[in-house]
Amino acid sequence: MSIRAILFDFDGTLADSFAAIIASSNHARESFGLPPLPDADIRRLVGHGLPALLADVCPGCDIDEAVRRYREHHAATMISGTKLMPGVADTVAELRRRGLALGVCSNKAVSFTGQLISALGLGEHMTAVLGPEDVGGKPKPDPAMLLEGCRRLSVSAESTIYVGDMSVDVLAGKAAGIPVWLVHVGMAGSDDPTTLGPARVLADFAEILAWV
Repeated sequence: MSIRAILFDFDGTLADSFAAIIASSNHARESFGLPPLPDADIRRLVGHGLPALLADVCPGCDIDEAVRRYREHHAATMISGTKLMPGVADTVAELRRRGLALGVCSNKAVSFTGQLISALGLGEHMTAVLGPEDVGGKPKPDPAMLLEGCRRLSVSAESTIYVGDMSVDVLAGKAAGIPVWLVHVGMAGSDDPTTLGPARVLADFAEILAWV
C-alpha cells in the first residue's frame, strides 16, 4: 500500500527544543531548592512525558506541583528556546505539495506543541497535532496517540509512516502497526533506538523525500 500520511514526533525530530526543556526543568528543580542538573543529564531523561521527566528531575518533590512550575516557566520561554531541525521547513512543505496528510504526535503538552508548530511556520502543513491529553493521558510508547492521529487524518495505519528519534517512538509505532523511520540526528534518551528495529534509519530529515 502506498504512503498516504506521515505522523511526526516533535522534540528532536521536527525541532530542537532542548534548550527550553533544560531551562524549565532546572527552573523546577531550583524552585524546590535543588541545584541545576547538567544539560546532558536532562537530555537523557526526556521523551516519556512531563510527569516522568519531573519525577526524575525533581526526586522526592510533589510532581503535580513540579509540573505546574515547569509549565508556568515553559510558557514564557519555549518559543525563544526552540528552533526547527535542519531541513524540516523545506521537507514538510514539499511533502504537503506531494499531497501527503501530515500530523504531529508528541509527548509534550498538546497546547505547547500547537503553539510551537504555529510559531515555527509549520501550522499550515499539519492537519492534526496531538498530545497525551487527546488519548486519555497515555504518552508514547502507548500506541493510542498514533492510532488517533491516523483516525484524524482519515488514513489506515498501513498507509502511514511515523517519523521519530527515540526508543519510545519505535515502540509506539510497532504497537500501532505503523512503520517507523528514525531520524538519527536529534536523538536524546539513554538508549539506542536503532537496536529496536525501526523500518528505516535516516541520515537526515530531508532524506524522507527520497523514500516517499
